[in-house]
Amino acid sequence: MKYLVTGAAGFVGSHLTDALLARGHEVVGLDNFSTGQDRFLEEAGHSDRFTLIRGDLRDGFTLRRGIEGVDAVYHMAANADVRGGLAAPRVDLEQNTIATFDVLEAMRAAGVSRIVFASSSAALGEPEQVPTPETCPIPSQTSLYGASKMACEGFISAYCEGYGFEGYAFRFVSLLGPRYPHGHVFDFVKQLLADPSTLRILGDGSQRKSYLHVEDCVRALMQICEDVRPAIRGPRKFQVYHLGVPAFCVIRDSVRWICEELGVSPRLEFGTGNRGWIGDNPFVFLDVQKAMSAGWAPSHTIESSVRETARWLVANRWILDRRR
Repeated sequence: MKYLVTGAAGFVGSHLTDALLARGHEVVGLDNFSTGQDRFLEEAGHSDRFTLIRGDLRDGFTLRRGIEGVDAVYHMAANADVRGGLAAPRVDLEQNTIATFDVLEAMRAAGVSRIVFASSSAALGEPEQVPTPETCPIPSQTSLYGASKMACEGFISAYCEGYGFEGYAFRFVSLLGPRYPHGHVFDFVKQLLADPSTLRILGDGSQRKSYLHVEDCVRALMQICEDVRPAIRGPRKFQVYHLGVPAFCVIRDSVRWICEELGVSPRLEFGTGNRGWIGDNPFVFLDVQKAMSAGWAPSHTIESSVRETARWLVANRWILDRRR
């Protein structure tokens, strides 16, 4: 098979590219490198079944070139700056929602009908039901990023209904592991390497969060979208899956694990309230039974994922300077 992976030089996209190549497939990677890293594609670059296109999804010529002759699209590209959405409100609309529409239209023109989409638990806002299943009522949105992801899901669902596409959307919790490019572990490690005496924490540290190792995430995509493909048999050609570990931790626990890995004992300076920023859900905990019923299960615990991520960042300090 031949696949287009958008955001191929990103955190999830690069791991996904490696997994598809390991299965013997051909992969066309498309990335504008606004946040993607060349180093993430070093392994893929050694394969003669990998082609990299440097360009933007919103450039029609680049997108048409990337999608030519592919069997399916793994759409991982997005602006992932949840905190910064209010400062630049058009970014999430253009880079997430409109870019996804452009991908769908390019697929329709090229006769490609299978799409796998990286959505987010942020699309759920602050749901009342916890752990949160895929069948929860569509909630009030609390971030422009989450709203843009839910809009993408709506467009993909409508294309599946109207044009016979086979579509999958995965609402991830925050992901961890090698090539981790941003998030609280990144911020804490960067702070502590610069000044091990003090750690500033957004919010009061009581936030409860679930995390998932990127390897477990990619295994779920392979199991569900390659091996099982339930959407081709169901009454609806669009399927949504929640992905996470069936557990959660408190941010204070994550702080302790990171400090232990770095061998530091900083003074902790907490903010106020149980939200670090507007749109920060204080309790993220997804019901992942639907994904597990498809034969998938996470193999990493939250603690082991946090610790591994901290160690990887210390060993790859170049990324701390690359990402601002």
